[in-house]
Amino acid sequence: MRNSRRLNLRLRPVVMSLANILVTLFLVTPLVFTFLAAIQTEKSLVEDYTRLLPSEVTTQNLEVLLFGRADILKDTGFYHLPKIVFQFMHSFRNSLIIAFTTTLLNLVIGSMAAYAIARLPARWTKGFMYANLASRMVPLMVLMIPLFVIMRHLKLLNTLTGIIVALTGFLLPYTIWILYSFFISLPAELEDAARVDGCSRFGTFLRIILPLSAPGIAAAGAIVFILSWNEFFIPFVISSKPDAMPVPVLIASLISDWHVYYTLASAAVLLGVLPSVVLALLLQRYVVRGLTAGALKG
Repeated sequence: MRNSRRLNLRLRPVVMSLANILVTLFLVTPLVFTFLAAIQTEKSLVEDYTRLLPSEVTTQNLEVLLFGRADILKDTGFYHLPKIVFQFMHSFRNSLIIAFTTTLLNLVIGSMAAYAIARLPARWTKGFMYANLASRMVPLMVLMIPLFVIMRHLKLLNTLTGIIVALTGFLLPYTIWILYSFFISLPAELEDAARVDGCSRFGTFLRIILPLSAPGIAAAGAIVFILSWNEFFIPFVISSKPDAMPVPVLIASLISDWHVYYTLASAAVLLGVLPSVVLALLLQRYVVRGLTAGALKG
């Protein structure tokens, strides 16, 4: 019996390591093939799609997207590219504006809402929080027609403002839930001491709660930024013109009824995923804490 337990204890780290390796390979392998497709010409890829390594390496796909190099199209194997390809940097800027503004609004509004729920002794606060979270359980597809009608009446279709407003509303429940878990873990005695010294409740929130909740704010901000950056469905419904088109919608437009631009789409995916990867690596510790927030306390 003891020998079997010892064997289990020895095998457990090995099994966990193998499981981690398999999961990592499962997640990284698509990015590897995306990178390999992005650094070769369309002609090379289509000629032999079973070949793992490209027969010729080129940066022309990235140059077309980053600099609008129309003069090298014939070398890439493309002859009839949609005009949207040359607006990649404009879409990239749109995605940055949408993600940063949505994150900022979520942190400002969500932090105040989460603090009110965590500290105000009212019956409706927790009920409001759970109702707010339950609203996100409704399939997004069900809400698309009402969202489109509302945005049309507000004249926010094909605008960055409309996308930002919609994303802020859809992501607020996540922000409130994450920040509530951090606020509720802080001792109330700190706020009582500040109130005794003459600080108002809002001043206590600004000077005491927010500085102590910096890890939670970083976690919520990173998660909201990644979600808003990668969101496709809401911008796809609201924006149909290139002026307000973010990167995910532009990538989808490279798949047409006549042709799929594999290498250009791969290059666009490679460039589009960089901000999320960089932010996740920089704030990895906070992102993990944010994803597990509320698991022990609520």
